[in-house]
Amino acid sequence: MSAAPPARPERPTPVTRERIAAYLQAEGYHTRADEDGDVTGVWNGHRFWFILLGERDEVLQVRGRAEHVLPVERRSAALLAVNDWNRDRIWPKAYLREEDDGLALYGEMSVDLEHGVTDAQLALLLDCGLATSIQLFRATAPAQPG
Repeated sequence: MSAAPPARPERPTPVTRERIAAYLQAEGYHTRADEDGDVTGVWNGHRFWFILLGERDEVLQVRGRAEHVLPVERRSAALLAVNDWNRDRIWPKAYLREEDDGLALYGEMSVDLEHGVTDAQLALLLDCGLATSIQLFRATAPAQPG
């Protein structure tokens, strides 16, 4: 009896919005396309966008916005928390934006996929972007109004 030939490794292919949406939906998440065509959804109350950037849509960005908004008067304390996070962790990059309803906290992870990505790699990157941003939002929650 001969041994089965080794399985061929999956070849990286370009990342697409369709691949992103297909993975998230296969995991049971509800997503939709926004007005720019980006995949978006809500995880644990936080809004996320899965954006493709670059000349050939080769940069994957997972961007999350925390559910809670801070009053502008809390900027100093919020900046300390964001700086602590960015100093101690590689990703997601954390930042604040002043918006109509106050200071919004964002987490952002960007990865250059110029040479493509396998399905397993894409799944890992999407899960990492979601999980680390949710960790950021939880870690900074004590600085937010309750």
